[in-house]
Amino acid sequence: MSDKNEPSNSTDEEEIVEKEVNEYDEENEQDEGLDNQEDLTEKFNLDEEKISLNAQISDLKDQLLRTMAESENIRKRTLKEVEQAKKYSHISFVRDLVSSVDNLKRALDSVPDDKNDLPEPIKNLILGLEIVEKEIVTTLERHNIKQISPLGEKFDYNFHQAMFEVPTNNSESGVVVEVSQNGYLLYERLVRPAMVGISKKIEQNDDKDNDKK
Repeated sequence: MSDKNEPSNSTDEEEIVEKEVNEYDEENEQDEGLDNQEDLTEKFNLDEEKISLNAQISDLKDQLLRTMAESENIRKRTLKEVEQAKKYSHISFVRDLVSSVDNLKRALDSVPDDKNDLPEPIKNLILGLEIVEKEIVTTLERHNIKQISPLGEKFDYNFHQAMFEVPTNNSESGVVVEVSQNGYLLYERLVRPAMVGISKKIEQNDDKDNDKK
């Protein structure tokens, strides 16, 4: 009896073993599927993080470049302002100084051309003042202060101020024919315009009226 039952037991055991193997394989397949899904999720998250980091790096580079450009502009502007301050900070003093030079020139212009009748001490004083005036003008030019004496030049509103018109046909219209007061430049900046009289063509009607008279 026992010999007849042995094959049946063996078959059952094989079925049980096969079932366990199949279950094990299914579990492994499920685990592998989960692992693959986790790998894909992790890779996706890493890609998103990489994209985000690259965007942040790009923004930081852009901010850095803008900051560097702004700093360079500030540096250049500061250097220019310092240079301008060095060149023109004393322009008010120059304006007052040239007024004193003008007064000295007016005093010398009032001296008669013929000095022979003047006492010797007065002639020596005038000669000394003329030398002083020339030295002052030379010193001003050495410090980049230049006179504007535009007699015979075309009127330029940038450097001249027209005080009156002189009717004449001896020169074309708009030419400086008289300088009442010299102007001055400090480097290329105007300290004071030259006060001038400019020519104006005499109209034909005026000529006819004069002939009738």
